Order: sequence, then structure tokens, then C-alpha cells
Amino acid sequence: MDSILDHIKKDLKILFVGFNPSIRSGESGHHYANPNNRFWKILYQSGLTDQIYRTYEDYKLLEIGYGFTNIVSRPTKAADEITKDEYQAGREELMRKIRQYKPKIVCFVGKGVYQEYSKRKVVSWGFQDQSIVPGVTDFVAPSSSGLVRMKLDEIVAIYSLLTAANKTK
Repeated sequence: MDSILDHIKKDLKILFVGFNPSIRSGESGHHYANPNNRFWKILYQSGLTDQIYRTYEDYKLLEIGYGFTNIVSRPTKAADEITKDEYQAGREELMRKIRQYKPKIVCFVGKGVYQEYSKRKVVSWGFQDQSIVPGVTDFVAPSSSGLVRMKLDEIVAIYSLLTAANKTK
């Protein structure tokens, strides 16, 4: 199964980084395509978007300054199928993309994504005190997967911190 295309360009407001595409995303070619994934609803409820986008509209978010990539490009059923070698190669590739495209904020969609990227064991939700790439702000948000046990309103509250930061930039 093929990986899905990044939606990325220079100077994005926010670059969203997931673990890797789901099988459904790999089949459809679109980010956050699993019907149990709450990503699009979270963006809307947090005020990051003014509508609930459909998966196949993912590319349209470039128009409002949001992009998408993953730390690993291979689609899997679950993140625990990703190998250490894939994480290492993905980490290096992600750093290259962030340096090249210089988004204002990189939002890691899942604490584990940021832990793999930063090699930090202790990570809190929200803006990080020290970013990995100078000049780019790191933000850690809960995964939008339906498997996450956090309540939706708690997740939305964390993503809302991005909304507030976006309005001040």
C-alpha cells in the first residue's frame, strides 16, 4: 500500500504531524480518513476551522495555512506496528521538512509522535518550552484517534490553545 502525499508548503501557520497513515488513509489517499478518527471534528470544535472538513478536502486546508505530514509514511492498522528503524528514518525526514518549510507551529497529533521526534520521555500537552528546530514552535496535542480515552471536550480544549495562538500571530 502506498503512503499518502504530504500537504505542505512554506510558512504554514500549523503543520500537523501524525504517527503514520491508517489503512483507510492509505486506501483513500487522504489524511485522517478513518471514520472513527475525530480529527476534523476537533479542528472545528476548537475553532481552528470554520466548518467540519471532509477527509477528501484535506488539501483545502493549505489555503488557510494548515498542512499535514506524518513521522512515518507507511500505512498500518496501529502505531505499534512501526519499527525503530522506520521511526529513526522518519524523524530525520521530518526534521528536514520542518527546516525546509519553516511552519510557525508544528502540532504533533499524539504525545508518542513527539516523543519519537524529540527523543524526550517526559512531555506535556500544549506548547513545549524548547523546540527542536529553532524558529519553529512545537505543540503537543492528544491523538484524534477514536481509541484515545480522553473525553472529546478535554482534547478540544488543548487544541483550542492553538486557536488562541493563531489569532495573536
